[in-house]
Amino acid sequence: MYCKHFDLREPPFGLTPDTSFFFNSSSYQEALNVLLVAVRNGEGFIKITGEVGNGKTLLCRKFLATLNQGAESITPIGTQDTNADVVPGQRYRTAYIANPYIEPRTLLMALADEFRVPYDENVDQHQLLKGLTIALLNYARNGQHALVCLDEAQALPLQTLEVLRLLTNLETEKRKLLQVVLFGQPELDAHLAQYSIRQLRQRISFQYDLKGLRFDELERYVRHRLRVACYKGEALFEKSAFAKLHRVTKGTPRLVNIVAHKALMLAFGEGVYHVSAKHIAKAASDTPEACRDWQPWWVGLGVIVLLLMLVIVFWMIK
Repeated sequence: MYCKHFDLREPPFGLTPDTSFFFNSSSYQEALNVLLVAVRNGEGFIKITGEVGNGKTLLCRKFLATLNQGAESITPIGTQDTNADVVPGQRYRTAYIANPYIEPRTLLMALADEFRVPYDENVDQHQLLKGLTIALLNYARNGQHALVCLDEAQALPLQTLEVLRLLTNLETEKRKLLQVVLFGQPELDAHLAQYSIRQLRQRISFQYDLKGLRFDELERYVRHRLRVACYKGEALFEKSAFAKLHRVTKGTPRLVNIVAHKALMLAFGEGVYHVSAKHIAKAASDTPEACRDWQPWWVGLGVIVLLLMLVIVFWMIK
């Protein structure tokens, strides 16, 4: 829509978690470091939490891409009792579950699909677990690490969490056969606080709470995404626009993308080549999650003064 107007190769503020747009903010880098250290230490459970829109899915994809950098493509498993499934030189075998709101048997089937373990349609839970165990043992014997990342983990049913815990019980004398990374909203902490899954909670050895963009990072974030989208012109966003953008989004990356995208559309509609604070304000007014914190401080002060005046008038009349 506006790409030609601003000479962009593609829209810079899409909502799809595209790792080519990954911005190495302080919180993202710390979270990624925690994940890499935990995985290299062979820990069983790792937990990453963050508010809605803070980029957990993008971080997850970047993490998996980092693990698999330089690795050869995955070869489908041919049999469960041979080493045909092992790819030489590939250190990590990873699985990604995007929707964990599933029963235990379905989770095991999803893991079997991800790890290329063949199974029959009518296979029971015991056989699925046996097939996965054999595959994981094959990986370990050949020096490979198996890891599964579960997005939106706050939706995991308790029974499914327990199956995950049982899977992480599998180990050699040196390390676990399977590592699990839970990515979820803050509600995940309340979910894990339940008494019935205290054994799993005790096994979470690394965790991190992902934050949004700091004020000093937001401008670099916007410029980074514009650069990835091949923008080569002068400063597209005015300085005042960055201050307004952080105020209406509180640094939440998803909201930054939504408001910035709408602001570009407004600038395009006006036929101008710069995004101002006015465009940001208009874009925020059409974004409910951003509007809540948009009003200037003096609006709230005015409301308080008005209430005080009404109280004084009431007492004078009384």
